[in-house]
Amino acid sequence: MANLRQLRTRVSSIRNIQRVTNAMQLVAAARMRRAQEAILSARPYAEKLDGILKRVVSTIDGSGNPLMAERPVERVGLCVITSDRGLCGGFNGGINRRAFKEIQETYADQDVVVDAVGRKGRNYLRNRDQAIAQDYIDVFRELNFQSAVGIARTLQNRFTSGEVDRVVLIYNEFVSAAHQVPVARQLLPIVSGGDESAVSDGGEFIFEPEADRLLNILVPRHVNFQVWRALLESNAGEQAARMQAMDNATKNAGDLLEDLTREVNKVRQASITLELMDIIGGSEAVN
Repeated sequence: MANLRQLRTRVSSIRNIQRVTNAMQLVAAARMRRAQEAILSARPYAEKLDGILKRVVSTIDGSGNPLMAERPVERVGLCVITSDRGLCGGFNGGINRRAFKEIQETYADQDVVVDAVGRKGRNYLRNRDQAIAQDYIDVFRELNFQSAVGIARTLQNRFTSGEVDRVVLIYNEFVSAAHQVPVARQLLPIVSGGDESAVSDGGEFIFEPEADRLLNILVPRHVNFQVWRALLESNAGEQAARMQAMDNATKNAGDLLEDLTREVNKVRQASITLELMDIIGGSEAVN
């Protein structure tokens, strides 16, 4: 059994850890609220942009656009988006397992080129002998649209140069503060098909400038914004997962403190009892 000094040292250490996890939970909660507002603001724009793109494609043949050219898939580019830091529960584990499953199963017959956004995904895949073509570190420290444009440009260049025949984004989609879902979404080539009602309602449209020029403007913008949306989804999911993990850690520290406090009281009472017995025994010996 640990002595009183050891138990008190453990109590002090756990109390300090509890203060840290509680502070981290509060910081993550504040960041999660801002990230949630950002993604909820971005989703309507992304959906509207996708609808306009489908409407334009429905009026012309978009196969001539290099970012919409479909070809036999021999090489696949995967962009895996994780966080740079841990202490966020199973957030990174779910994405890493999904990415490894895509490599080992879905695209087992194709060559895979991996871009990693975040340290956790890069380290996980490197430890499993998966080469990383390009990594992006500390993107989420100061997340901005230009970071998404830089990542999207690299992915577009790989596709248009023929280095890869398909580009897939793998990231955590933010559903709620307690729920994030790992998803794998095709980014390139842009698939022109979809819900016919999305492009047929509203009658005829006149495009200015003409539809083919408009398509050349919309397609790169669509790719940039899809990468931006994936980064926002991942950022919101990371903060929500960290908030939840730190909240659980704070509660567990509280439970452990209660157990240790009871143990301290037991040891202290036993020590006092022994001292009293020694005093009584000595008094009786003198008498």
